[in-house]
Amino acid sequence: MANEEAALGPAVAADAPETYPSAAYGWFVVFVLTVAYVFSFLDRQILSLLVEPMKRDLHLSDTQISLLQGLAFALCNVLVGLPLGRLVDSHRRTWLVAGGIAFWSLATAACGLVRGYGALLVLRMGVGAGEAVLTPAANSLIGDHFPPHKVGLPLAVYSIGIYIGGGLALVIGATIIAGTLQSGPMLLPLIGEIRPWQTVFLIIGLPGLLVALVALCLREPRRTGAVHSVIAADGSEVAAALPLRDVLAYLRENKRAFLAINLFMGFSAVAGYGVAAWIPSMFIRRYGWSAVEIGHIYGLLLLTFGTAGVLCGGWLGDVMTRRHGAAGRLRAALWVKLVTIPLIFAYTLSPDGTLALLPLAGAVFLPTFLNGLSPAIIQQMVPNQMRGTAISIALLVINLLGLGLGPTLIALMTDRVFHDPAMIHLAILTVSVAMLLLSLTCLLIGYRPYVALVDRLQRRAAVPAAG
Repeated sequence: MANEEAALGPAVAADAPETYPSAAYGWFVVFVLTVAYVFSFLDRQILSLLVEPMKRDLHLSDTQISLLQGLAFALCNVLVGLPLGRLVDSHRRTWLVAGGIAFWSLATAACGLVRGYGALLVLRMGVGAGEAVLTPAANSLIGDHFPPHKVGLPLAVYSIGIYIGGGLALVIGATIIAGTLQSGPMLLPLIGEIRPWQTVFLIIGLPGLLVALVALCLREPRRTGAVHSVIAADGSEVAAALPLRDVLAYLRENKRAFLAINLFMGFSAVAGYGVAAWIPSMFIRRYGWSAVEIGHIYGLLLLTFGTAGVLCGGWLGDVMTRRHGAAGRLRAALWVKLVTIPLIFAYTLSPDGTLALLPLAGAVFLPTFLNGLSPAIIQQMVPNQMRGTAISIALLVINLLGLGLGPTLIALMTDRVFHDPAMIHLAILTVSVAMLLLSLTCLLIGYRPYVALVDRLQRRAAVPAAG
């Protein structure tokens, strides 16, 4: 306990009244960040619709495709995620956001110009590197535009960018594919002929540069909470980062809660990213649907049920927190997990694609509750000046496990276990259920330590007001 007190230091011992930007401008910032998040998942998810033509043209296996979908992102997150999280806690976040958007947008567009697998892998890693800064910076920025009792809804709105972006990637991607298949290969000056799937990358990637320009014009808000600040060379106020040794001391003191909760989210992400990567291929291989058909339908499911699930998760978390205190959001996550299990069996084992859509819609809706619950779960565990670092750690685990293992585990099941790409539905079922059980185990392990940690932080924050 002494180490924890030292890690928190005097910065958490006082809670002076804070001033925030206007609500209207705060929501404008949320809108811009959400649009950026939409573009990040648009650029990331589009590849799931292009699996079959890329395999054909580049002579790739399912495992090689899965590395493009997942591990390339995860490796970059490990390399740059935590350093960027530290920068978020001490540097101008709006500039970091704009730079990240521009970087991943250019990398996505460049995927449309490659001729071989190696270059494509490197560029997909570049997309992951650019995206690594967005969510830590966005969560930190949103937290400084709204007071604590009003920040839940803005965070949930930002989180729906995952499903708007993933859904639009499929809907827009399917529409573009339909058009490019009719027009055939394109001839570009100095580059030569590019195939229809390459055209999709160009069309999806380049508009992100406009979003980067808008983000660059956002005002950097004053850091709220008890954070030491300094004046930068341009006259703006920036935070003085909490020493790394204090951050590490705090994490060590509460390692059981942090490890269990992050693994809970990580194993949940394995199933989530794996399913998102391979559902289009399951409908194409098992039910004979076209990429355009499943792209439109699955994209609409993500847009509607995914978005609704995130918002409902944020609402349910607030309700459960009012009723059960610090344990509320964890209880909500537990019940969501349990109810999802029969839906997984139903959509993967359905003999008909149309019949599979109803349980698939439920299996999109319920798990996305976690995206409405997770940001608040993480933020409750740390003081303000560790917010960017804590979110970066969570994203590192989520991306390393979810992106790194999710698509690849399913691909390995089809390539190495079933030895038949047509068995993709059994691979999805096996990996989804196994990861769900692992995540539940971690949630139960971390339940009591998490509740105790949050209660301590809340009591400490209440002390100045009582005095």
